Amino acid sequence: MATRFEINPPSLLPGRLVLVPQRGEFFVRYHQHENPTAAVVLLLHGWTASSDLNFFTAYEELAASYTVIGIDHRGHGRGLRPDVPFTLEDCADDAAAVCDALGVESVVAVGYSMGGPIAMLLARRHPQLVCGLVLQATAMEWRATARERSRFQVSRLLGPITRRFVRPSTVRMVFARRITRRHPLRPHLGWMLSEWRRNDQWHMAQAGRAISRFDARTFIGSLHLPTCVVLTTQDQLVSPAKQRELVQTAGASVVPLEGDHFVNVTKPVEFSAATARAVAMVLSASAPLPTVH
Repeated sequence: MATRFEINPPSLLPGRLVLVPQRGEFFVRYHQHENPTAAVVLLLHGWTASSDLNFFTAYEELAASYTVIGIDHRGHGRGLRPDVPFTLEDCADDAAAVCDALGVESVVAVGYSMGGPIAMLLARRHPQLVCGLVLQATAMEWRATARERSRFQVSRLLGPITRRFVRPSTVRMVFARRITRRHPLRPHLGWMLSEWRRNDQWHMAQAGRAISRFDARTFIGSLHLPTCVVLTTQDQLVSPAKQRELVQTAGASVVPLEGDHFVNVTKPVEFSAATARAVAMVLSASAPLPTVH
């Protein structure tokens, strides 16, 4: 008999619906800090995740100092399900529209994995909104080598087969190998599985194709924004070498984080601390210099 896990959600930020005319209804996590001058942190999650699944381990620490907005991208979690192909540009525009609907004028955009390209595009397409970037476990592109191009091609070809034949028990096994019995997040494993299954599989395939075509090398250096890269030093999906190339091209500061691509859940305390540190570094770099009289 397959192991069953109770649906036991962790502590999450308040949720609300935001209606954006001509765009749709967005479910967002929205914590408004008691200090009206507190900076706003906009969380942009990775491929096949949701804001909750990607960032719940950092919610509490960020909320202690900032207003926090977490959005689910198209086809992910509780995100929109439009009958159009997925694009990273649409995700960036969605995020900008939600911020406008909430009356938010300036954000530090925090992008994890796929959320990194979305954050970069947000800064490029809506420069008046983004005051700084925190880019985590991400890169400027994913197709510079033949091996990378073939990996995405194989992924697209096998996608329909995977969606047809991979059973929930297989997914449970993969999650359980990372969140072991003594892991502090083990009580929430059932919830994590249920969150992952919210995704729309057609949009997942579309998102994979969009990631494989993304290339920020022509514009990232021209953004001229305070940027910090949380560099996952043992990452098997986004190589540390690619992350270092991003650091160099963007002129970014670095917060090294020892772990692989799933360090946000395998090392929740360390991930939360690294995220908060990176946001603080970006805000410090973007603060105006004091006036000398």
